[in-house]
Amino acid sequence: GQDRFWFLWDELAQGSLGAVVLADTRRLEDCFAAVDYFERRRIPFTVAVNSFEGAERFPTETVQAALDLDPEVPVLVCDARDRSSVRDVLVAVVEHALERAARAREPVAT
Repeated sequence: GQDRFWFLWDELAQGSLGAVVLADTRRLEDCFAAVDYFERRRIPFTVAVNSFEGAERFPTETVQAALDLDPEVPVLVCDARDRSSVRDVLVAVVEHALERAARAREPVAT
């Protein structure tokens, strides 16, 4: 989400299954642009709250409210340095994308 890479986002997002917004609770405001980007383009995304020494920990519901996320957006706590933790986040974003795709295919009740 660094500003110097914004020009690449449209190319990187094209055809993507989903995305992960990696959140640092010390700079949560830095996530707003990425969240807005994925919401506007209707790209399924998951928020991964990176937990590390020195960062204050908050319940995922608090982070979800602070970022004004739809209730369906998964918010997980992870350690970006830990392979299994990152795997769990990637599994969550794929599951979220599959659930959204399945809901989109459901016939509308008349």
